[in-house]
Amino acid sequence: MRGSRARHAGLRTPLSAIGCLTVMTLLTACGYQFRVEGAGPTIGGASATASKEPPPRLIIRTLINSSFEPNVETRYTNYLREEFSAGSGAQVVSDSEAADLVLTGQILSVIVPTLSFSSTATLESRTEVVVLARVEDARSKKVVWSQVVKGASEFFVTQDLQFNRSLQNRAIEQASRFAAADLAARFLLQLETGALMKQASAPAPVSH
Repeated sequence: MRGSRARHAGLRTPLSAIGCLTVMTLLTACGYQFRVEGAGPTIGGASATASKEPPPRLIIRTLINSSFEPNVETRYTNYLREEFSAGSGAQVVSDSEAADLVLTGQILSVIVPTLSFSSTATLESRTEVVVLARVEDARSKKVVWSQVVKGASEFFVTQDLQFNRSLQNRAIEQASRFAAADLAARFLLQLETGALMKQASAPAPVSH
């Protein structure tokens, strides 16, 4: 009996290992993935370190509305704050807090051109929103980045005038969100490449 128990005990380890491998294979086949947290090893044995630079603190001030579409500046500014908070790499703070950068901007135009029409009516229209954004260093007041973007959204026109206005308003909202997301993505690219900080630290040109 002792010899039999010893043989069974000796078989436990490989059988357990085979069982674990089988379970892992089945889980992987079913779509489960095992993920390892952290930066992981690097070539040469050096530990990987994340950037210790904190995200810049950014104030986004209410946009100036230079378009013919009334009362859109507050909504457009909120879209900018949402998109920059989610995907610009900056920390959006209120106007009363200390900040590194300040974004100001202008709604240049909101237009609704016709895309397709019949001999008697418009069938499809597009909303186009053009926004200018400027970012300046909070201390030096120097403009470190500026960008003009356009967002667009299309909608079909019906026979119901009131419903058409609702569709147009929704398209204008979508177009402005697209413009805000575009600005946030472009800002993130400038931030990741270091272009913003280089502009902020560059000496002002000497006038003769």
